[in-house]
Amino acid sequence: MKKNLSLIMMAVSLIGCASARTTANTFRGRIIEFKSGAEGFDTRTFFYEGEKDVVAFDSQFTGELARQSIEHLRKFTSKPISWLVITHPNPDKFNGASVFKSMGARIMASNSTVQAMPEVHSYKEYFFVNIAKMFKKEDYPSLTSVDETFEGQTEIVLRGGEKIQLRELSHPGVSSTQSVAYIPSVQALIVGDLIHHRAHAWLEGGIVNGKAKPTIQKWIWALQELVTLYPAETNVFGGRGVNADLKTAASAQINYLNEARALVKSEIKAAKKMKESELKELYKKLTKKFQARFPEYDLAYMIEYSIYGLVQSEIEKK
Repeated sequence: MKKNLSLIMMAVSLIGCASARTTANTFRGRIIEFKSGAEGFDTRTFFYEGEKDVVAFDSQFTGELARQSIEHLRKFTSKPISWLVITHPNPDKFNGASVFKSMGARIMASNSTVQAMPEVHSYKEYFFVNIAKMFKKEDYPSLTSVDETFEGQTEIVLRGGEKIQLRELSHPGVSSTQSVAYIPSVQALIVGDLIHHRAHAWLEGGIVNGKAKPTIQKWIWALQELVTLYPAETNVFGGRGVNADLKTAASAQINYLNEARALVKSEIKAAKKMKESELKELYKKLTKKFQARFPEYDLAYMIEYSIYGLVQSEIEKK
């Protein structure tokens, strides 16, 4: 990742219902969004505000960014945060978890996510400390324990009675495992980095046995699964990008992944014999090709710093 990433936060916004109550005076709640700047890889944390408490989804890359996300929340509500849900095992989703725990939130994740987190944490700590040199070892966020896990499906019931349905998908997405959260009262679907609508995807893949292992076809299957599980008009909140209805967002993401795979395959004929310096040039070349193919998409740096995973996996298939 970039070594000189700015510490200035980008714009944050509130997304929610025009009215928190229906005509029947039933509290629906709303979604409040916080977006980091490039120093946090433009990650979005979402908060669902119920009648009496709040649930957070994904904790940001550092404790400082986690604190900033909570400060942003406090502009809109003083209700306590009861839960933090981690959608998948990437560091921008779990590194800031200790801040939420210190404020009384219980941490929830799928059992598969919890099992994957230690290896991902070790892999990323080594990179950010020894290669990117963004942190000293003692300053890199420590791994925080998860309070409650689930397999398959579970439900969080808030103090006001609102329900949040958590589901681990049958296939991995951007990482080695993927969970989503559906909030019926506002018809919202929190999907982590499974969908980056109109923003470039992180194509490193999950960290498995010390290696980046992207699984594009299984990612596509996960997206197809989503479409069968939830209404087409459901509003999708992805880890980056913009919000869209499920049908539009899933279709666009599947198209993007198919194009990504094709673009990489067209460029790796000689990659197996390339030196590291030549591979870096290949990553830059691919970044430009992605930009040309998707000119309206944001966050092109995601390609340059993550495409190595997809490139290496395609080389291994040759």
